[in-house]
Amino acid sequence: RCIMSIMTAAVIGTIVYWVIYVLDPYIISWQCLNRPIVIAPVPGLLLGDFQTGIIMGAALESIFMGISAIGGQIPADALSATVVSVSYTILTGADAETGLAIALPIGTVMASVNSMFMSLWSAMAPYWEKLAVSGKPNKFLTHNLIFSCIISPIPGALVMFFGLAFGVTGLNNALAALPPFVMAGLGAASGMMIAIGFAILTSMIWSKEVGCFFFVGYVMSKILGMDSLSIAIIGAAIAITMFFREKSMIDMKKELMAAGVQSDDGEEDFF
Repeated sequence: RCIMSIMTAAVIGTIVYWVIYVLDPYIISWQCLNRPIVIAPVPGLLLGDFQTGIIMGAALESIFMGISAIGGQIPADALSATVVSVSYTILTGADAETGLAIALPIGTVMASVNSMFMSLWSAMAPYWEKLAVSGKPNKFLTHNLIFSCIISPIPGALVMFFGLAFGVTGLNNALAALPPFVMAGLGAASGMMIAIGFAILTSMIWSKEVGCFFFVGYVMSKILGMDSLSIAIIGAAIAITMFFREKSMIDMKKELMAAGVQSDDGEEDFF
């Protein structure tokens, strides 16, 4: 069991965490590969439970969609939280609610670890400035790639490796020893975290112009009993209609302004 956990930790920690950590911000700069809905199916596929990976990815995305980095400070690391929670759920056979309950604490701890080492990496700024003014772009690029792709991910990857290798069994035994009401509370807490994630996101985009659609969606879902796909299609149709309407109004204003400028120029030329 220990060997299996170590091998699993090597696959998950080294391949999934390391590769996505390097690709997303440093190589392609998409800033979307580290989202739980993208990451979670990967360890699920590697561990032979792709369905659990997809289900937990959607649930974790609901939790982390309202969490964003403000001024470079990341409150919770979605990448590590997703990899650990999905791996733990699949390896131990626990339910998804338990995996979701441990995701946010793990993400918070890993964010603190990354922030601690970020201060250390910042101390290398004089070295990078020296390389930048040396007039050797190839050397600067090579050192940058070595640091970004090899050195920078090492602390987080080591924490992931040892956590998955030696922490999964202990965490499973600890949770198994908890009373049933505690496990029920963890399940309720995981459901609340999804609601909190949506609430944080809603607070960011809330305005009097779009606030009415929130209540319309609530009525369609809870009272009319419509499924999420139908509501999403209707919402997309409304959004597209509003977009093109605003675009046509902007174009009309530009035409009126252009016509006004031309008429003014004609009057000046006449007089």
